[in-house]
Amino acid sequence: MSQSKSKPSQNDKFFEQTQSRIRRIQSHLSHTPTGSKLKDKVCIITGVGSLKGIGRASALLFAHQGAKHLYVLDYLGDNLPDLKKTIETSYPDVKVTTVQADAADEVAISGICKRALQEEGRLDVFFANAGIATAKALPDITTEIFTNTMRINVLSVFLAVKHASAAMAVTNESRGKTESGGSIILTASVAGIRSGAGPVDYSASKAAVNNIAQTSAYQLQRSNIRVNSICPGLIETGMTDATFSQARQRGTASKIGQLNPLGRYGVAEEIAQVALFLASDESSYVNAQNLAVDGGLSGSHPVVPGKWA
Repeated sequence: MSQSKSKPSQNDKFFEQTQSRIRRIQSHLSHTPTGSKLKDKVCIITGVGSLKGIGRASALLFAHQGAKHLYVLDYLGDNLPDLKKTIETSYPDVKVTTVQADAADEVAISGICKRALQEEGRLDVFFANAGIATAKALPDITTEIFTNTMRINVLSVFLAVKHASAAMAVTNESRGKTESGGSIILTASVAGIRSGAGPVDYSASKAAVNNIAQTSAYQLQRSNIRVNSICPGLIETGMTDATFSQARQRGTASKIGQLNPLGRYGVAEEIAQVALFLASDESSYVNAQNLAVDGGLSGSHPVVPGKWA
């Protein structure tokens, strides 16, 4: 007697739909017409090295939306040539300059801002995306680990705000920039909003990033230079690869991201869309904000699934 196959559960169906939706999101550039949201804008993006990362996804999207010149920086140079080739092949009108450097090195950050002014006469967008994730419990976090996390995640952001804002204040009528202005975007995390999304050192560093966005905006008031942070939830990137790999090996991939009301994890392309919004003039009145992009995770205290709080 042949055994009948069991019907897929509701969870199985939801997971299949989720995977299909994510694949469409990740491939959207291949079937979306190019745009002009960043036409004539000169942009710097740090932390572009990961093939599945937010920085790379943002660089591709910025190019898709007509950025004039992209300066892309990463600590590791391995994947920079591929990113440059990919952009130049798909978007031949977009200039791409790659820089291998430490985003927490003041000489490097001041230098790339000055280079944009020298070569293009303006700087319009700085997306300070570089950072690291850590996973040690409190007793195992040494002074060296804590200091390094703060250096990479916080000092890099401070340097971006300091030097990018100075460059954005420079006017150049011959290049179409008649007044001060620009958008500085910082990658923070929901871990910087409240506890429960990361270890002490990482969470503290991202809370600092969120505060820098708000404090800097008021330091730069009336300059038309906006500063905002993006607070991603659980996103599949190179940083989170271990979490996703372990879940898939255990056969529990369908549970990844189940705590937020969308019931799924996010992908880098979804964060890139928020970065694009903040980089463009469409967000001209958005300033000093910490935007959570987490499927709704940070919108509630913990609740039992299916029950009201």
